[in-house]
Amino acid sequence: MTSSTPPVPGSIDLRDRSRAFADLDRETFDVVVIGGGITGAGIARDAALRGLRVALVEARDIASGTSSRSSKMIHGGLRYLAQGDVGLVREAATERQVLRRIAPQLTRLSPFVMPGSRSMIAKVRAGLVAFERLGKVPRDERHRTLDATELLELEPTLAANRFSSGVVYPEFLTNDARLTVANVRSAVASGATVLTHAAATRITVGSNGRADGVEVAGTLPGEDLAARARTRLVVNAAGPWVDAVRALEAPDEPARLALTKGIHVVVPHRRLPVRDTVITLGPDKRPVFAVAAGPVTYLGTTDTFYTEPDEWPRIDASDVQYLLDAMEQTFDGPPISPDDVVSLWSGVRPLIAPPEGSDAAPSELSRRDETWVGPAGVVSVAGGKLTAYRTMAERIVDDLVGDLGTGSLRCRTADVPLIGGDVDVGDLTAALGSSLGEDAARLVQLWGSDASSISDDGGDVAAEVRFAVCHEGALRLEDVWIRRAARSWFTLEPVGTDLDVAAATMADLLGWTPERQAAEVAACHAIHHDARRCLDELADGAPAPVA
Repeated sequence: MTSSTPPVPGSIDLRDRSRAFADLDRETFDVVVIGGGITGAGIARDAALRGLRVALVEARDIASGTSSRSSKMIHGGLRYLAQGDVGLVREAATERQVLRRIAPQLTRLSPFVMPGSRSMIAKVRAGLVAFERLGKVPRDERHRTLDATELLELEPTLAANRFSSGVVYPEFLTNDARLTVANVRSAVASGATVLTHAAATRITVGSNGRADGVEVAGTLPGEDLAARARTRLVVNAAGPWVDAVRALEAPDEPARLALTKGIHVVVPHRRLPVRDTVITLGPDKRPVFAVAAGPVTYLGTTDTFYTEPDEWPRIDASDVQYLLDAMEQTFDGPPISPDDVVSLWSGVRPLIAPPEGSDAAPSELSRRDETWVGPAGVVSVAGGKLTAYRTMAERIVDDLVGDLGTGSLRCRTADVPLIGGDVDVGDLTAALGSSLGEDAARLVQLWGSDASSISDDGGDVAAEVRFAVCHEGALRLEDVWIRRAARSWFTLEPVGTDLDVAAATMADLLGWTPERQAAEVAACHAIHHDARRCLDELADGAPAPVA
């Protein structure tokens, strides 16, 4: 990027850490949001658009927790109809269309194919009809049924003669981390202050007994920086760490969350060449899937209870075997083996704990969001679905505006495009294709209209890194590799030579020593190899599948 490059809307450059902490310390805000996942990002964007003075602080990176570990789907949640949660399904169905309007680059329409018996497909069709009515789905995007021949024409890798019927319906694929970054940058474009790699260490309380500030401390290696963000209200949107932040306000309050873990397995697309997305059933009859994603296919997802909000949740061999068993029962060809696995990722869902004594299974826990107000007035929020993040934020900001007595009552987040969303995806892809070839589609799907700036800078790995550091707040190698550029789980060489190129580029931009550069590369290798440890156990003999 040269000095003559036009300003980038919503640019976040956090390289001058001392200045960033000083800026946070200097101002007084209406709202401080703790947590840079999709929930906190959505709240910050909405509040800033309504004219509130907003700060967002995050202990690690934007979307570094649950919001980069989902199944990358903007979907309606058909199974919640079976649980009677019509409101959640209606909200999700409607929000798919809103997101399509404000972030076309991040809502890719894709056919979802579900094979099964005639009786099973009849039940699925009944749910789809209800879903389409609730969500006012356009006629040309409604489901259609398939006979055995039509099913194999759509997805030739399905096991022949195993399925007598099927259904195909459109859903949307996204990149959850990029959606979160777009919301954070949109908040900044509306005046919000953002500071990442800054953990909340204390919530200060004024003489009136109300929270009036959040103290944060830098978390980058070797960093000794701190600040206090003065505020009128505090929102705790820390995802799996909501209970830990609640303890800063009220240490004796009981926990509110139940965490469940989901894992995903990535294999080369040539090994499982599904054309789009295939929905099938796991050993416990839960829906699981195989999704085509460029050079890879990813399989997901499990749903098991998990105890701690680990930054990198453990992946057990039984988690992987559960998915492999489902694929073996669904597709022709030799079973996928541990040697086929390119990479894996895991995350935890911050769901609302059921009543004490409940024996509900993980998949039966409500995906609805809830809010609680603590004794010092801190608003904590948890639960919810990625698809409905915007309406969840709207409800919370409605309450904030009412409590503060300032800011607009009108929410604009359904109408104002997200950063990068002011784009015709097809036109820009075609325009960049002459110089970038097949990479143009990937660049536009991740960055939207900002893909032009990256293309002008060369369109390669180094250009992506420069944009991520100078305009998207990336400060560690994994910030770019996993979240900004989506190269860790969607390439055939997750820790190949491109990772070293990215590290060298970041070292130049951030002034890293050779030792720090090597440590950043080693940290990415460790994330990759730690996730793969479970494969050794599988190679020695498959464990019993998870229930």
